[in-house]
Amino acid sequence: MVKQPVSVNGVVRWKDVGLAEKAPSEQKERKMVVLRHEIGDVLRDVRQRQGRTLREVSHSARVSLGYLSEVERGQKEASSELLSSICSALDVPLSGMLREVSDRVAVAEGVAVPDTVPQEFAQRYGRDLDRELSAELNEDFTQGMLSGAR
Repeated sequence: MVKQPVSVNGVVRWKDVGLAEKAPSEQKERKMVVLRHEIGDVLRDVRQRQGRTLREVSHSARVSLGYLSEVERGQKEASSELLSSICSALDVPLSGMLREVSDRVAVAEGVAVPDTVPQEFAQRYGRDLDRELSAELNEDFTQGMLSGAR
């Protein structure tokens, strides 16, 4: 890496030279993702899609109205127990809510996330999902045929 003096408004600064191709991509600043903001946004979106009020959800989740409002606005970090309670009150799986948060974070980071688990990933970690799913479906089909024949 080579430094070269550059004068800006009479002030001499040192600039890296020789990395012209890499400089723009390295200088590209990513937006910092705050997880509590994304969680709050997803919870609010789910609640509003259901047409429910903060009061209804806070009562069902046994969480104070003010605290739930702060969680939705990303001002408070919710514990896993609290998130579970809120998701139960909204009648959505915690995993589904976290998946939506994960997808939003990936978009903010500029990362492409596949909708399905790649086959090589499944095989690497000891599970052949296609084979397991096929066996499960065949078993269900066979049991359905046997019960229907009676």
